[in-house]
Amino acid sequence: MKELLLVFFCYSFVLGNVKVVVAQDTIKTSQQLKDGETIVSAGGNFELGFFSPKSAVNRYVGIWYKKVGTGTVVWIASRNNPISNKSGVLTLTPQGNLNIIVNLTSHVIWSSNSSALGKKIDTVAQLLDTGNFVVKDVKDNNVLWQSFDYPTDTLLAGMKFGIDKVTGLDRYLTSWRSNDDPGTGDYTYRCHPQGFPQFLITDGSKKKIYRLGNWNGFIFSGFPREISNISLSFVYNDKEVYYMYNIVHSSIITRLVLTQNGVAVRQVWAEKSKNWADFLSGPTDLCDNYGKCGQFGSCNIANAVICECLDKFKPKSPKDWNAGDFSDGCVRETSLDCENGDGFLKYSNIKLPDTESCRSNESMNLKDCEMLCSKNCSCTAYTTLDISKGSGCLIWFDELIDIRQAPRGGGQDIYIRMAASELGGSKGKTKKVVIIVSLISIGALVLGLSLIIYMFKKKKNKRQEGRFTLDTEQFQSKESQQEDLELPLIDLFAIEKATNYFSVNNILGEGGFGPVYKGIMEDGREIAVKRLSKTSRQGTNEFKNEVVCIAKLQHRNLVKLLGCCIQEEEMMLIYEYLPNKGLDFFIFDEKRSKSLDWPARFNIINGIARGLLYLHQDSRLRIIHRDLKVSNILLDKDWNPKISDFGMARIFGGDETEASTRRVVGTYGYMSPEYQLDGLFSVKSDVFSFGVLVLEIVTGKRNRRFFHPDHHHNLLGHVWNLYKEGKAEELVDAQLGYSRPYQSEILRSIHIGLLCVQQDPEARPNMSYVVMMLGSDVILPEPTQPGFFTERNKFVSDDSSSQNISNTVNEVTVTLLDAR
Repeated sequence: MKELLLVFFCYSFVLGNVKVVVAQDTIKTSQQLKDGETIVSAGGNFELGFFSPKSAVNRYVGIWYKKVGTGTVVWIASRNNPISNKSGVLTLTPQGNLNIIVNLTSHVIWSSNSSALGKKIDTVAQLLDTGNFVVKDVKDNNVLWQSFDYPTDTLLAGMKFGIDKVTGLDRYLTSWRSNDDPGTGDYTYRCHPQGFPQFLITDGSKKKIYRLGNWNGFIFSGFPREISNISLSFVYNDKEVYYMYNIVHSSIITRLVLTQNGVAVRQVWAEKSKNWADFLSGPTDLCDNYGKCGQFGSCNIANAVICECLDKFKPKSPKDWNAGDFSDGCVRETSLDCENGDGFLKYSNIKLPDTESCRSNESMNLKDCEMLCSKNCSCTAYTTLDISKGSGCLIWFDELIDIRQAPRGGGQDIYIRMAASELGGSKGKTKKVVIIVSLISIGALVLGLSLIIYMFKKKKNKRQEGRFTLDTEQFQSKESQQEDLELPLIDLFAIEKATNYFSVNNILGEGGFGPVYKGIMEDGREIAVKRLSKTSRQGTNEFKNEVVCIAKLQHRNLVKLLGCCIQEEEMMLIYEYLPNKGLDFFIFDEKRSKSLDWPARFNIINGIARGLLYLHQDSRLRIIHRDLKVSNILLDKDWNPKISDFGMARIFGGDETEASTRRVVGTYGYMSPEYQLDGLFSVKSDVFSFGVLVLEIVTGKRNRRFFHPDHHHNLLGHVWNLYKEGKAEELVDAQLGYSRPYQSEILRSIHIGLLCVQQDPEARPNMSYVVMMLGSDVILPEPTQPGFFTERNKFVSDDSSSQNISNTVNEVTVTLLDAR
């Protein structure tokens, strides 16, 4: 919010007494634009004239938004040469030059230098609806000069951001000096063409502050794979290199601005609140700070210690590293030996390193890339240049720096040069060794667990030998087979002592997998122990899947798996203990629901959304939960939500967007229509479940078993009918009351919930857009009819299910983590 306010005030100004020049959009050679006069683009989008920053007296010529009404400046002609009074005049010479003149002295303080070889021609200066101010030859309509070629701090749609190699024109952004001074500030955001082109923010000393990942044919490495309503393009050839964005939906008003603090912010105009809402920014977190973890160090914002060395690397200066100084980075555990043959180790889901030392080739494939890199001892790494086509080659010839785990699903694979001994003697292939105790590849984990159980049970219980058969439907992702886990094995005796030998007094709840116990370890840590029942085949699958899915996931809105116990007859998962039980314990109880006022409920909605966004886009694996429901949302001591129970979850490969199954699992009332009826699931299936959750949290009513005397709709149908009638306020939980300060926020949440439960999966927003809608006042699209809108037969129970649906056995699963 501070950043938004800073930007808002930084680009607002006082117009004073403004006189519009006959509402025209042009300046001719016979005209002068005096201070106090403006021209407006034909569609009324932009205005040009003299202005002063909000708290300053100096005058500048600039362009600002006209329609949105805040006076947000997007371009300045004379930013470093202000006029101290209102004697300025903007003129267009017969040669096509724009000049700003101080009338009192006839001194030219700024010129466009756009004259055509000094000869007189018929020219006109025109302000376009795109925000571009152009000087044109009237005869042939050729553009002689345009403001888009000389941006200040703002990038608008249709602007080229980069370098014209033929003319040498460099289009880049520079920050304002301060709120009151739009002069060239300390920070610059520009294209750096060395190696493979990349976009960097640098400070006044040219130090790299932030690096936008390289273009990979689809998006910039490390950034979201989906940016709603914006299309991106990147051009790189012999004549030019630039980045450009365009608006897909004309109702969206967006801009990219470099703030005076050196942050590039993508903002969207929120008409309702009359403000700019931050959508994306860079740097966003500590891992965005350039080279945070040094050479061959990887930054992961989800970890307690954000810097770690890449696999097969170690800190160069262990003492400094352990003290939190990561600047020296990491070195290989085993030195390269090119003459005797090195190989390459694959690292996945990372923002690719600085490409200043890179070379690219569009015609090669990945195999060619490997061969070329193998023959050159100076080559340190390679990857695919264009992942949208699966072609091209990008090769590094220097130490790798500025690596991070991709936080938003936009990561890539990179192959880093490694000594052959680190590859098990196999060149060019990823090392795949199963170390069951600590480092276990996800694909081999289930087999490893099976082997352990088999060894312990072979002599004791022959009938359970086949119990850990691999479920290929759940573990078919290729990417998932190349991720390493570090999951502590906790001794059975320690668990028995912690739970008072599994005392019934310590039971927190029970589901299809078995009971959940509260425990206290010797070091005082409180834990929740999920104990697999000997009679539960469903629990066996859940156990495998839960370990595979969440052992490496770390997010404040996901329940944390601390370890597992596989010993004797026992299989257990150990979680962090959460004292405030599950959300269902409160939200559906008339008395307890009063504990959750609207701010608490809205915080829960936002937390669940952020947790889902992490699963879908930000984590190293794309995970579809498939059983998101109120009873699977746990609450910590501060009422922050934690998504739990990943027994039904499914890992998606990098290119997968949808899958199908013959074994539908989940809970009625939360499953999307396409999943329940056709077995099709995707991230949009979870979005549907999230929408149901939102509506349940607002109304305090369950979607299943919802009853209304006037109709037989479920909760979704009831909400839809009242929304269409303009009576959405009647839906709010009576325990909340209808608090006037939160009226718009509550109604907005209902609107977003309806968008998420639409019948058509394609119409539902993705979670990145949901998070943006919850956090800003951006205009919301109108929802269409929700799924499962048809009326139910009042004599048929809502619990009925088709024979091919495997319903969750007990809605009270691991969610009941309450103190006893």
